[in-house]
Amino acid sequence: MFFKKKEIKNNNFLTKVCALLIHAAKIDEDYTYKEEEIIKKTLNELGLDEKKIPKTIEEAKIIEESSNQILDFTREVKGLPEEDKIKIIEALWSIIYSNKDADIYETNLMRRLAGLLYIDNKTIGDIKEKIKKNS
Repeated sequence: MFFKKKEIKNNNFLTKVCALLIHAAKIDEDYTYKEEEIIKKTLNELGLDEKKIPKTIEEAKIIEESSNQILDFTREVKGLPEEDKIKIIEALWSIIYSNKDADIYETNLMRRLAGLLYIDNKTIGDIKEKIKKNS
């Protein structure tokens, strides 16, 4: 678990993170069981109780479907310490490479997120290569 206790209690925060993960999973129009399992694992690693994960995912799906901007999902994330943002980026790349390939929409999403989350392109690229190698 890498978030501070006060951040974990903010379920709205975790729902926004979950919405961002779902957005990445759905961007290629093929939301799979494997991607949802990565999302569940990530939420658990963020400190969310396993019993609350299904409800959080359902709430995040509604948020993701009703939003047309990734800014809604990243606003709270960008203030996190760099190591926490990197954990989220690792989860995003894991979702993208769960089908062994990244399409143009997925890579474009990650470029935009790098800017919105203030993470340099080298770090994004290094994480991408690490996940790609291990998938």
